[in-house]
Amino acid sequence: MALQSGEKLPMVIGHIWSKQKSRWTLLGLRLLAFLAAAAATLVMVLNKQTKTFVIATIGTTPVNLTLTAKFHHTPAFVFFAIANGLVSIHNLVMIMVDLLGSKFDYKGFQLPMIASLDMLNLALVSGGANAAAFMAELGKNGNSHARWDKICDKFGAYCDRGAGALIASFLALALMLVISFLSILNLKLVNSSSHNSHNNIIALPN
Repeated sequence: MALQSGEKLPMVIGHIWSKQKSRWTLLGLRLLAFLAAAAATLVMVLNKQTKTFVIATIGTTPVNLTLTAKFHHTPAFVFFAIANGLVSIHNLVMIMVDLLGSKFDYKGFQLPMIASLDMLNLALVSGGANAAAFMAELGKNGNSHARWDKICDKFGAYCDRGAGALIASFLALALMLVISFLSILNLKLVNSSSHNSHNNIIALPN
């Protein structure tokens, strides 16, 4: 029994259009995730503020103490910067792989590898953002039970820039969540398409 090629043509065209649309959607999301994670990294790494405080007065002469708040004073902020930096590099590499990947033969491992790396980076940026958010809350309000004083009333600009980095990181987190979902969906669609193609093979008589 012969198949009419005209019956399959609209389906093929629709599949190609859907695949191209999905590809460019992923590229756009990866570009946004790269920019958000890179911005979070740069703002956090460059974030510092120096202030001078009067701690005592001898006669009429004030005794000053100069303190500098830097991101690397807090391990959670260091992890935040590393996590967002790695996520930005990951998305940049994935963009290059998508644009130049046709020149290489991945032997069917490209989509599973990309989906796995996307999930790994989703977990990474989630851990970094949440760790930094915890420390930001502590810096803003302190902890009366542990007798930890807040610092944002003294280093306002430092905390404001840190909050901006957190917003960018949580934006990158949301984008990575969507990217991971689409990567898994693409993998499932490709596997389903391969399975259907295998089942639709027409046996020709000898």
